[in-house]
Amino acid sequence: MKEILAVNRVLASGRLLRYARGERSYTARFETAMARKFGVDHVLTVNSGTNALITALAAAGIGPGDEVLVPAYTWVATALAPLAVGAVPVLVDIDESLTIDPADIERRITPHTKAIIPVHMLNLVADMDAILDIAQRHGLKVIEDACQCVGGIYKGRRVGAIGDLGALSFNHYKNMTSGEGGAVLCNDERLFVRARMYHDPGSFIRDHARFNEPLFAAMNFRVSEITGTLLHSQLSRLDSLMARLKARRTLLAKAFSNLPDCHISPHNDPENALGLTVVFNDERAAELLGQTRGVQRLIETNRHVFTNWEAVLCKRSFDERMNPHRWAHRDISYDPADYQTTLDVLSRTCVISLRPDLPLFVLRRWAKSLRRKATRTLAYLSPQAAE
Repeated sequence: MKEILAVNRVLASGRLLRYARGERSYTARFETAMARKFGVDHVLTVNSGTNALITALAAAGIGPGDEVLVPAYTWVATALAPLAVGAVPVLVDIDESLTIDPADIERRITPHTKAIIPVHMLNLVADMDAILDIAQRHGLKVIEDACQCVGGIYKGRRVGAIGDLGALSFNHYKNMTSGEGGAVLCNDERLFVRARMYHDPGSFIRDHARFNEPLFAAMNFRVSEITGTLLHSQLSRLDSLMARLKARRTLLAKAFSNLPDCHISPHNDPENALGLTVVFNDERAAELLGQTRGVQRLIETNRHVFTNWEAVLCKRSFDERMNPHRWAHRDISYDPADYQTTLDVLSRTCVISLRPDLPLFVLRRWAKSLRRKATRTLAYLSPQAAE
């Protein structure tokens, strides 16, 4: 209801451009409020999470010939974003936390590596301490993809606000939604100026301070005031949503406690865990349990597994003269044989929905039913596994 009333006010005003009301616009107020809540100096609202990643990379100066490390399990936009600025994605294995493996990051770094994009998948946070340490030792930028974990916390800090830049998504499936939308977060003044300049081809006519940053050609990733209004209306509810997710995760995690041949995926900040995934010793158990409503085996999600990213694997561009792989210093391979660790983890892991559609008393009953199903599945497979 709050969103409806606010949007109606904007529509009635006829001022749908985000700059029409200056700092009094809902979009500007949202950016200020989010910066305060997330503990960053700057927030820039853009029209998608994908374009938030592209804007962040452009702001960081990533371009042709550069290599960007991305996890082999994420939404394809994480890997497409480097291509949009002329760089090439280099895939990195995940570990059982379902986030980028710091040990494999070290193995994939070359003299041409310029940035790491850790992804906080399924409301599960990456090991940012280890990632920041690696980045500092190798002189790399860290651009957090927090699109699937808006509002999540890692050791007292909001994800997306920990690296050099962060990207958030507000599309239909995210913790906050305006249908489509995104945001870039950072503390560095120059990076923010570059991001703001890149997202708006009309930035040269805005009343923005440039801090001696030379003007460059830009894209149009602006949002309308309607998007800003929806986000401003929802921001105050973000913490209550996080609390509900945390409580539901705690309840459902009990369904898998002390079961043989499986364990809850390790979490890089257990006290703030929001998402729930379970790793089985036998991929057949994950396959069988994945047929249960509210449970999905991750290897079967397809679109998040790198082997299905045709737009990345084909190494083609709309025009071959603009193909970043022509500018790369070496041939980049996306051979599945090089990423068996990722495929193995995904084949043995199921994500457990927190079922926001169910009242808590129904969720408790479902959790008991889920435990019975998991127990029967593991018992059924146990004799076969022993043979």
